[in-house]
Amino acid sequence: MSVQETRGITGGEAEERTTEAAVGTAAALATSYPVAPGYQLNVRSGPGTGYSIVRVLAEGARVRINCQTPGTSVTGPYGTSNIWDNIGSGQYVSDAYIRTGSDGYVAPRC
Repeated sequence: MSVQETRGITGGEAEERTTEAAVGTAAALATSYPVAPGYQLNVRSGPGTGYSIVRVLAEGARVRINCQTPGTSVTGPYGTSNIWDNIGSGQYVSDAYIRTGSDGYVAPRC
């Protein structure tokens, strides 16, 4: 009996699990979007510049957009937009600083 068999995982199963993990990682990267190069981005508690800053994203950061909602219009490197991206509980960034490849909504509305 091989070592893998005594652990309850055959070679095919181990390869399948490794492939599933790689696909999951690729999917996570595919659904995240980069912050505009050269910018540190304020994350706000709501969809507008009047909301408090809760943290700052470093240059080169990527974000996963949970949902999007209209808010304060902001001009950034990707144009002027009133779309705000929810990236976590009580965390919003202006879509004008996120390279989504679209001027419109790319996620469900909040």
